[in-house]
Amino acid sequence: MPTEEVLVDARELEPPAPMEKVMQTLALLRPEQSIRLLLHREPFPLYPLLAERGYRHATRMEADGSYVILIHPVDRAAQAR
Repeated sequence: MPTEEVLVDARELEPPAPMEKVMQTLALLRPEQSIRLLLHREPFPLYPLLAERGYRHATRMEADGSYVILIHPVDRAAQAR
């Protein structure tokens, strides 16, 4: 079953708006959903907040220097093993 992605395009927003938008979106996610965050800089302050809330991320820099960050819940079943 593929994961449903919610796109958050924050490339035109200045801090702290991108982080606030991600936190609002996390609060609305269903368990099978993930976030694809688009930003013009790497969001280092966001990473520990995601970990505290049980999410992991994968970050990729695009050719134009922007970033794509995939955010999804940590697999709790895998954690329990």
